[in-house]
Amino acid sequence: MKLIYQHILSFLVVILTAVMIIGFSTINYQKEQAYQSNYVRLEGYATNISKLKFYGQKNATKSQQEESFLGQLTFVLHDENLKIFIMDQKLQTTYPLGGYDILKPSAKKLLKKGQVVRIKDDHSEGQKALAPKIKGRVKRSDPGKRSSRLFTAESYTWVIVPQMKSTSSGEKLVGAIMIGSRVKDVMVTVQQVKANIIKASAITFVVSLILSFVIAFYQTSRIKKLSIAARQVKNGDLDVHVAHKRGDEIDDLAENFNEMVVSLKKSNEEVKAQEKRRDQFMQDVAHEMRTPLTTINGLLEGMQYNAIPEEAIPQSVDLMSREAKRLIRLVNENLDYERIRSGKNQLIKTKFNAHNILSDVQQQLKQNAAKNGDKIVLDTPDEVMVYADQDRLKQMLVNLTQNAIQFTNNGTITVKGRRFQHGTIFSVQDTGIGMNEEQKKYIFERFYKADPARARYGGTGESGLGLSIVLSLVRQHGGKIKVESEPNVGSTFTIILYDQGYEQKYEDE
Repeated sequence: MKLIYQHILSFLVVILTAVMIIGFSTINYQKEQAYQSNYVRLEGYATNISKLKFYGQKNATKSQQEESFLGQLTFVLHDENLKIFIMDQKLQTTYPLGGYDILKPSAKKLLKKGQVVRIKDDHSEGQKALAPKIKGRVKRSDPGKRSSRLFTAESYTWVIVPQMKSTSSGEKLVGAIMIGSRVKDVMVTVQQVKANIIKASAITFVVSLILSFVIAFYQTSRIKKLSIAARQVKNGDLDVHVAHKRGDEIDDLAENFNEMVVSLKKSNEEVKAQEKRRDQFMQDVAHEMRTPLTTINGLLEGMQYNAIPEEAIPQSVDLMSREAKRLIRLVNENLDYERIRSGKNQLIKTKFNAHNILSDVQQQLKQNAAKNGDKIVLDTPDEVMVYADQDRLKQMLVNLTQNAIQFTNNGTITVKGRRFQHGTIFSVQDTGIGMNEEQKKYIFERFYKADPARARYGGTGESGLGLSIVLSLVRQHGGKIKVESEPNVGSTFTIILYDQGYEQKYEDE
């Protein structure tokens, strides 16, 4: 089933359910009100009858007064279909027929206490005030046989009002007046209410159907726009934008969809940039590997055909050895990066003094820096305690220093180490060419080289992997790395390593 029909159906179900509940509640309320109003009316008649019954003609006997009064009253109430029964102190009928016992003991008990008895429907099995129903007429000579029909086939509503007389010992029952009206007369108002509710329900159904269609069409049209936009994204269009307001959950969904498209577009651009750098990397690696391989192959062929003088052979072997080591270094850097990135590299972290490692980095790269006219300055106290893997810490500092040498001519490279609360800070600062904001954005990504033309020296400068390796190692240590740089001024790379128990958590590398 389509969503628009589901919405229409759900709206109709809710509306019609509410109408039915309200309708049934209204009918029951009107029914109860009709009976209550009828009870009040009948009790009013009974009260007035009890007053008039004892104020007849002064010169007539009591029975003559009653007979005259009841005859007049019957004539007056004829059009209202009311029935009247008069009972004596034993609660047996005296009018219109005398000597009949038509009430149950429970009803008599209430009347003797001076309470009014109400009977909603004398044909209902649930009514308990009247005697059980028997077939045929009730005779005075057979008091065991009683009738709840009271000489009529129609259903009646009754009110029995006790007649009490004050005595020295208290209130005493002297009789009762039982007056009733037809149930169908009471239900006339209820039937009118039912008819009105049915009409209102029919009108409500038609109006709700129209409104449900309008609302459902509006809601589903907004969802349809999202569906069309999703299809466009599927087909590769990442410039899609779904217009929305800030009103409801569908607008929130549209906003999230737009953010997703922007994120996808950004990711797509990054993937393309990554692919471009990968292609550049493959070209660089091919170029770097072709040079030493060509050198090694040429020297081997020269030796094979005795084209190299005897005295030059040791130098040729030494050159081949250096070129072979260069090839091994390129391969090892790539393997090392993959091992670190995949988490296969196991760190052995201990707490130690990093001063010796900083000194080793200075001594190891001093000659390499001198070839470029640079000098390495060590700025650190004699004790710099750190919680890290010693070999990997040295690798990180070597990579950062080599990167500084690569992009610095006739400058100074300063290597620092300092303690702070719950951690250690290392920094490598150079006075080289620096970087702009765009270069800083990608500097830690694999294959990226801020200035490929400056990749002259060994190590990380050839592959563009050195800073990516540093980033992965810092994160595995639970630390942080940041870079500050300004073109033609220099760059500063800072590593923060935390003490045990204070490391940062990363979801991925």
